[in-house]
Amino acid sequence: MSTGIPAGYDPHAFEPFAVTVDLAVFTVRAGRLHVLLVERGEEPYKGHWALPGGFVLPRECAEDAARRELAEETGLTEAAVGALHLEQLRTYSDPDRDPRMRVVSVAYAALVPDLPEPRGGGDAAGARWWDAGMPEKETDTPGRAGTPSRAPGPLAFDHDRILADAHDRIGAKLEYTCLATTFCPPEFTLGELQQVYETVWGVELDRPNFRRKVLTTPGFVQVVEGSPRRTGGRGKPAALYRAGAATALHPPLLRPEGRST
Repeated sequence: MSTGIPAGYDPHAFEPFAVTVDLAVFTVRAGRLHVLLVERGEEPYKGHWALPGGFVLPRECAEDAARRELAEETGLTEAAVGALHLEQLRTYSDPDRDPRMRVVSVAYAALVPDLPEPRGGGDAAGARWWDAGMPEKETDTPGRAGTPSRAPGPLAFDHDRILADAHDRIGAKLEYTCLATTFCPPEFTLGELQQVYETVWGVELDRPNFRRKVLTTPGFVQVVEGSPRRTGGRGKPAALYRAGAATALHPPLLRPEGRST
């Protein structure tokens, strides 16, 4: 079978366009869901906050570009980034989404344990974690040293839409997968795991009921044998667990309705 260019084919017959990746990077900090945003240092949208991302290089696939951008913004090594949960969200291709030219973006959602303050990579003027529950309001999260603390306002490009889609995806996947453990350290308590669900869903869960569902779901978590228990300041020390071998929850852990935190 021939793999050459067909006779008469003109690659210039179609208008060229660029491909980018955008990253909705979530973490849990101080009991709140946060998202990583960067302050744009160049036009378009100079001075506006945006999701981290960048152009896909000519000899690079979209996922490799996403992991490269994630490493640049977080300061993590390539090996550490490779161990993080990163999944493709969807493609955003509205013709006028970027004023420079036709740009198609492949968006990804990344889930990370709590990390130190990020660093702005590439042409970003700065980077910081923002409360994902209030993307257009100032939060108590301190800004970077020397950077005025201000609300990000509407995000650049169509990033408000991407962020909302990513938040919805994560909330839904917590119901039927073991994704919540990716927000936790390697060893965690059931209370810490419950806080992840409450933070992402924005609801209050019944502690005994949550504990029963987790411990009766095969492969969800695995107790850390012989590890010292973690104390939380009151009550008896809590046992430590690590993520189990399961990837899906059977039955699913459905979010309750009407019990906002």
